[in-house]
Amino acid sequence: MIPLIDLKAQYRSVQEPLEQAVLDVLRSGDYVLGDPVHRFEQDFAEFCGAREAVALNSGTSALHLALLAAGIGPGDEVITVSMTFVATVAAILYAGATPVLVDADPETFTMDPAALESAITPRTRAVIPVHLHGRLSDMESLCEIANRHGIMVIEDAAQAHGAERNGRSAGTFGAMGCFSFYPGKNLGACGEGGALVTDDPEAAATVRCLRDWGQQGKYNHVRPGYNYRMDTIQAAALGVKLKRLPSWTTARRQVAARYDNLLSGSGLRLPEPCGADHVYHVYAVRIADRDEIRQRLAEAGIATGIHYPRPVHQQPAYSKIVRVSGELPVSEQLANEFLSLPIFPEMTERQLNTVADTLIRVAERSDAETL
Repeated sequence: MIPLIDLKAQYRSVQEPLEQAVLDVLRSGDYVLGDPVHRFEQDFAEFCGAREAVALNSGTSALHLALLAAGIGPGDEVITVSMTFVATVAAILYAGATPVLVDADPETFTMDPAALESAITPRTRAVIPVHLHGRLSDMESLCEIANRHGIMVIEDAAQAHGAERNGRSAGTFGAMGCFSFYPGKNLGACGEGGALVTDDPEAAATVRCLRDWGQQGKYNHVRPGYNYRMDTIQAAALGVKLKRLPSWTTARRQVAARYDNLLSGSGLRLPEPCGADHVYHVYAVRIADRDEIRQRLAEAGIATGIHYPRPVHQQPAYSKIVRVSGELPVSEQLANEFLSLPIFPEMTERQLNTVADTLIRVAERSDAETL
C-alpha cells in the first residue's frame, strides 16, 4: 500500500536526534512549558519572521485564543470559509461569536475576496482566511478589504508552514497567525501541538496568560483562562523537526512538480502551480466521479484522502448554528471533486510513477464506462 502520508519514513529520517531530544526531556522531569518550549517559540518566531510565537496544545486553541486576545465575543461576527476543517468554525463558536461562512475562489480554493466584501456587516469584527492545502490565500486583497472596513485579520495557517509571498511568510500578513502541529502536518509533533505568531507583544502576552489558566505568576489568576499549554516533549520534537522543515518543503514541491508533469494532459484538473505560495500539505486533483476512482485506487493499493468531503455549512453539527453569506456553489463542488493524492517528502520516484499511472488508467476506464 502506498500511504497518503508516511510518518514512519519521516521518523526514520530523524530518529536519532528525535529520540535523544525526547529522552533529554524525560530525564529532566520538566514536562510542561519547559525550556524546550521557550526555545521552540524563539525558533518558530524566527522561522516565520514574526516578533513573537506562543506555543499551545493545538491549532484550534491558537485560533480560540487569537479571537479572545482580539476582544471578540458574543454579538460579534467573524467571517471565514466553509471549505475548511471544522476547527476554524468551532474556534469562533468557542469565543461566543457568530461564524459567517463565505465561498471559495474556484482557482485557488481559498477565500474569495469578493465574497468577503459582500459578507461584511456592522457586526463584523474579524476575518479568518484559511490557507487551504498549504496555499496562501490572496492576502493582499483580503487585508486591503479588512483594513478598509476596520476589521482584524487572523490567519488559519494550520496547513501552510513556510509558505511565502514577496518575502513574507504565512501567519504574518494579518494581526495573528495560527498553526497546527498535528502529526500529519508539514511540521508535525509526536502528538498534538499548535502555536500563535504575532508582531504584537501585548497580544502575545495575553495569549500566554490565557493558555495557562489566566495566571500571571503561580496561583495569581488575573483572568479566566484555559489549560492550553504545550507539553515539553512536543516542543523538543518540534525543535528537531523544524530544522528539517525547509528541506522537507523543497521535497514536497518536487513531488508536486513531478505530479504536474506526470498528470499533464490526462484531463484531470490539477492544482495551479504557484511557487513559494504553496507548501503542498495536500496535493488535490479534481475529478467528477471521485468516489468511484478513489475506490479503484484503494483496490490497487493506493491510499487517498478528501480534504474536505463536506463543507462546514453542510455538516450536521454546524449547519444550524452558522450564518451563510449567499450561495456557496464553489465550496460544494470542490467537496464533491477533491481527491488528495499521496504526498510526503520521502516519496520515491517509483511510488510517484505508480500513483500517476494508476490514476490515469482508472480515470480513463471510468470515462470509457460512462460513454
